[in-house]
Amino acid sequence: MKLAMTAAALALVATTASVSAAAAQTSDWRTPDPNNVIVVETNKGRIIAELDPVAAPNHIQRVRGLVKSGFYDGLTFFRVISDFMAQTGDPKNTGEGGSDQPNLTAEFTFRRGMDLPLGAGSKVGSAELGWIGALPVSSQNSALAVMTADRKVASWGNFCSGVLGMARAGDPDSANSQFFFMRQPNASLDKTYTAFGRVLSGLDVVRNIKTGEPVPNPQDKMISVKMLADLPADKRPSVQVMDTRSAAFKALVTKRQAEMGPSFTNCDVDVPVQIK
Repeated sequence: MKLAMTAAALALVATTASVSAAAAQTSDWRTPDPNNVIVVETNKGRIIAELDPVAAPNHIQRVRGLVKSGFYDGLTFFRVISDFMAQTGDPKNTGEGGSDQPNLTAEFTFRRGMDLPLGAGSKVGSAELGWIGALPVSSQNSALAVMTADRKVASWGNFCSGVLGMARAGDPDSANSQFFFMRQPNASLDKTYTAFGRVLSGLDVVRNIKTGEPVPNPQDKMISVKMLADLPADKRPSVQVMDTRSAAFKALVTKRQAEMGPSFTNCDVDVPVQIK
């Protein structure tokens, strides 16, 4: 099972938003649910990523279960493309394996109601873009909700740098255990692969993983993958994420929009994170 690259990776590089003392107000920050945060210790360093059960609840349940079972511990990054992604999660470390669980039904899109507004949302043509938590998201126009039976609109994660996606074969419903970290944005994956989370810390680690198709030995590996909630208290990092619904984050987005002009996308803004 190998992730097919359907288009050239975009050359955008998300800028790291600085956090000023004035912006660091308690109301501008949130503490992510430790049951939705994975801590990946690799031979290149630590990656901390937040899973998003709103966007892909069934995939999150699968990944969380595999993490808790120790399934991912010791697995390698067997396929890594420099300006695209780093793929892992195969017990065979070849792209041909998976877990003993059944394959997952695709969650390329999800339904969003008016009770779930996009953080720092803006219009792009007739669509909207913004964030849900740390995940960059695009959506049908919210105004269309009044015309749908469930009063919701279709939404989907955007494959920006740091986004986690599930690998699959040609069948849309063939995802199982393999996943990938985006090293650079690639909008061609939007609505064709399931986006289920985003790196909060360690994107530099992701981009430092050894490349290759397949990666020559020795391959870099995930030494251990744990849920933040399952780490001992004295070894558990403190994670704070800027709330993408806050005025402070909106100001960062507005500034970046002015810098980028018409080419702006939500891949051009990093969500500020504090790790202690």
